[in-house]
Amino acid sequence: MDERKYSEASEVLYKGRKVRAGMDFNKPEVFPLFPTVSFTMNSLTEVREAYASKYTYIRTCNPNRDALAEVVTYLEHGEDSLIFSSGMAAISTTLFTIMKPGDHIICNRNIYGETFDVMGKLMNKFGVETDLVNFDDVQNVKNAVKPNTKLIYSEVCANPTMNIADIASLAEIAHSNGALLMIDNTFTTPIAIKPLDWGADIVISSLTKFMSGHGDAISGSITASKKLIDEIHPIRMLCGTPGDPYAAFAMMKSFQTMDLRLKKQMANAAKLAKALEENPYVSKVNHPSLESFPQHQLALKQFKSKETMSGMMSFVVPEDDRKFDEFLQALHFAHYAMTLGGLHTTLVHPCTSSHSHMPDADRRAMGITPGLFRLSVGIEEAEDLIADFTQALEVFGK
Repeated sequence: MDERKYSEASEVLYKGRKVRAGMDFNKPEVFPLFPTVSFTMNSLTEVREAYASKYTYIRTCNPNRDALAEVVTYLEHGEDSLIFSSGMAAISTTLFTIMKPGDHIICNRNIYGETFDVMGKLMNKFGVETDLVNFDDVQNVKNAVKPNTKLIYSEVCANPTMNIADIASLAEIAHSNGALLMIDNTFTTPIAIKPLDWGADIVISSLTKFMSGHGDAISGSITASKKLIDEIHPIRMLCGTPGDPYAAFAMMKSFQTMDLRLKKQMANAAKLAKALEENPYVSKVNHPSLESFPQHQLALKQFKSKETMSGMMSFVVPEDDRKFDEFLQALHFAHYAMTLGGLHTTLVHPCTSSHSHMPDADRRAMGITPGLFRLSVGIEEAEDLIADFTQALEVFGK
C-alpha cells in the first residue's frame, strides 16, 4: 500500500470518523477505549433506536470492534468485516455459519495444525465432510470437487512449509462449481497481498500476529461481502466469539505502524532466507523469494517483489535431537515463542509444538520433518540476524 492510501486508512480512524449512527468522538488523536459492558438508555424510544443503529451490549456491538473492522475492510479491499476473539474463533464461527450437514469442504493439506483439527475433528461432528488435498497442483483440487462441495479453504502461504495457494485458479474452480473460496491471510497480511482482489470470497486473519505485531493482544477477523457478514454476525453473537474491546483498542494503535513493520520484516526475511540457503548446515529453506522455491514463479505473479512476500519462513537442519537445544541456546536475537509476527524474531519446532498432535505420517506428507524449524522474522537489522544464525548453526558441525 502506498503511503497516501495508508494515511487515508488512518484518517478513517483517528480524525473523527463516525462509527455507526450517532457516535461522534470529537476527533480524538487516539481512538478511545470503550470497556463498558453495556450502554444506557433513558426511554423505550432510545432503546428502539439503539437496537436499530447504535450500541446496546458488548457481545452484540462495540465501537472499538467496529472501528477496527472498518480499517481491516479498507486494507483487504472488502465490503465489510467482523472482529473475533481470535483467528480460530473467526475460522470456526464462519464455518458454523456457511456450512450445513451434508456439505463438503476441500481443504489444503498444508495447513495450520489447529485448522487441520477443525476440519478433521470438529466439522465432521456436524455432518460436514472434509477432504485434505495437495493444492500445489490445482488439478488435484478440480479432481476433489463433489456435487456437495460448498467451500475451498487454504492459507496464502502454508504454515509452516510456505507452499503458496494459486488464489485466482482456486477462485475459478470454486465459483464454477457453486462454492466459496476462503483464504487465510495471516502469514502475508493485506500489506503483501489482498486475496479478495484475486477472487477469494472470504479472508480470515489472525490479527494477533503480524497485523498487531506487539504480542500484547489476541484477535481475529473475517472480511467478505456485506451479505455474508450479515449472516455471520448473529452466529458470532450466539457462539460468544466477538473480539474483546481492549484488544481492538490495542490493535488500532499497532495498525499505525503496520506498513513500516511489515515491509522491514518481509525484506529481512528475504535476506535471511538467502543466507540460510547458503549455510552448509541447512539442507532446505522454504521462502517464496528464493529461486529454489518450487512455486517461485507463482510467488512473483502474486506478490509485488521478492522483498514483499512474507516475514515467515522455515528451514531444515540435521535431525539430531541432542543439537536442537544447543542451537536454540546459542541464538542471541531470536528466541522460541508460541506465536509469530512480532517485532522480535522468533522460531518454533512444529513437531514439538504447533503440529505435535498430528500423526507423523500426516506431518511428513506436509513436508514437516523433525529437523524443520519455523521462523518469524522481526525488525532487527538483517545483518545481525544473519550473523546470529550463522554462529548458532555451527553447533551442528561439532
